[in-house]
Amino acid sequence: MNIQIFNLSMNTADRDLRKLFSPFGLVTSAEVIRDKLNGRSNCNAMVEMPVDQEARQAIASLHNVLLDGKKISVTELYLGSKW
Repeated sequence: MNIQIFNLSMNTADRDLRKLFSPFGLVTSAEVIRDKLNGRSNCNAMVEMPVDQEARQAIASLHNVLLDGKKISVTELYLGSKW
């Protein structure tokens, strides 16, 4: 399952996300989205967890928690959906 995270601190790194999500199950990827021009975080990220049940538990447990002083939003990414 693909998970999207919003409202991250500029200081949050990929390894921080992997550490945050790993207690819920296997994390196959964790990546802070970065601006292509300057390389700085845009304060959003994607995490991939292969087991849907573990991913849903992570989403339920981590939505609206504080990470690096910011309350993060964690939701399932629906591929193909239009924003």
